[in-house]
Amino acid sequence: MTLGEQFTVDAVVIGAGVVGLAVARKLALAGQEVVVLEAGDRFGEGLSSRNSEVIHAGIYYPTGSLKATLCTEGRRTLYDYCARHRVAHRKTGKWIIASQGAQEAKLESVEKLARQNGVTLEWADNRRLKQALPDVTATAGLYSPETGIVDSHGLMLALMAELEAHGGQLVCRAPVLAVESGDQGHRLQVGGDSPCELVTRRVVNSAGLESVPLARRWHGYPRSCCPELYYARGCYFSYSGSHPFQSLIYPVPEPGGLGVHLTLDLAGGARFGPDVEWIPEPEFSVDPQRREAFAMAIRQWWPDVDPDRLQPAYAGVRPKLKGPDVAFSDFEIQDETCHGVPGLVQLFGIESPGLTASLAIADQVAARLAS
Repeated sequence: MTLGEQFTVDAVVIGAGVVGLAVARKLALAGQEVVVLEAGDRFGEGLSSRNSEVIHAGIYYPTGSLKATLCTEGRRTLYDYCARHRVAHRKTGKWIIASQGAQEAKLESVEKLARQNGVTLEWADNRRLKQALPDVTATAGLYSPETGIVDSHGLMLALMAELEAHGGQLVCRAPVLAVESGDQGHRLQVGGDSPCELVTRRVVNSAGLESVPLARRWHGYPRSCCPELYYARGCYFSYSGSHPFQSLIYPVPEPGGLGVHLTLDLAGGARFGPDVEWIPEPEFSVDPQRREAFAMAIRQWWPDVDPDRLQPAYAGVRPKLKGPDVAFSDFEIQDETCHGVPGLVQLFGIESPGLTASLAIADQVAARLAS
């Protein structure tokens, strides 16, 4: 692409995270000529590189919400996809524990909601927990056999391979400067290494943290449809050396997140997080001073944690559509029925469980563009 050139394609996806790549792959499999525009140097270096890589079962989300529906659908689809495409993953299972008797009522609420979402959890009393988790202090727990972990980079490589095999193209260092939508389609002004104009009948805004800011300057898209955006940072600490755990361990949920929990990587290494910190703008630093707060939270259910082995790892920022005073914030998938613009899908608030739901989100986006 050279300066000032104009190109026409069937579909453009803005953002090359796991959701953007899943959407682009789905459209390419349907025979569309697809271009993915990524502002960064490589795919998957935004929020998709800053999560816990957990395949969620679909336990916590209000029944009928997009998060509940797309997480449970996406989880089943993702396990199948990983098996067929040899993407590294493992069903580790997950324990949700009450570390004191007063929290057991919350476990009952979690189990009831999970059942309504079609997710089966197994109750464990103190005796069974002692057998399964002898190093953990807990009065009761729930076990989720469908929870697991996945190599998110490997997943994105598989999606990229399918996209390119079906004629799709990823263009990096290609920020979208402006978009104009009208009856004749969409015109995207692209900057970066090879400035150009792309003309398309279908466009999907999957820009993660930049989705809402981009929509605010989108000519032809009603500003009244654009949601507010809030930022919740979550920090992770890795745990050096050995540990006694084979499954993920979560405390009962807390406002804004799921509490400081234990996740595992595919090599068996442990990390803790994320915590929740509301911030005015995206910022990804991890303050080593937070180690003690992490240690205190972990010690409530793992008394033998060694604070000196907690090391700052990384941070992610969740693009929330509701502020800290609101308990739940859903995905928002806007199509023509929402904003009146043909051939446009805006993806807002795609946070956890976005990785788990990525293939199901792609299915829904493709269906909305086809209708």
